[in-house]
Amino acid sequence: MSEKRVTRVEVETDRGVFMISVAAELADMHPQTLRMYEARGLVEPKRSPKGTRLYSQQDVEKLRRVHEMTAELGLNLAGVQRVLDLESEVQGMHARIEELELQALRAQVELAQELEQVRRSFRAELVPFRGGGPGTQLVRAADARSPFQAPPRPGGRL
Repeated sequence: MSEKRVTRVEVETDRGVFMISVAAELADMHPQTLRMYEARGLVEPKRSPKGTRLYSQQDVEKLRRVHEMTAELGLNLAGVQRVLDLESEVQGMHARIEELELQALRAQVELAQELEQVRRSFRAELVPFRGGGPGTQLVRAADARSPFQAPPRPGGRL
């Protein structure tokens, strides 16, 4: 008795590897149904150099979804196409939202860094000052008068 040997090969899910008969069997459909779905634009199999249709794993999964929508949900092919278009549109919007969120996060980080630089520069310039009024105020160091220095006299003479 010979031993049965199984070999697993991993292929990108968008690479066309199944001929129409295999894809139809995997999707539990008749090959003519796959041709009709292609004519309606629901799937677009790749083509070999000789023109043979080559379906990918993604194509087979899409065919199963189309079958599910028509058989179980009762949608016609126009309805299926609309659902697929809307799903594609939603995916595009999600990608755009992620892109915008990333841009906003980067801008937030930049603003936080700039704000910290401004705080540091003011921290060096601001000093506590007890002026003539109640309490302590923060003023720019250049505007603060030393308590040991006489106030300027009218006319500019010391």
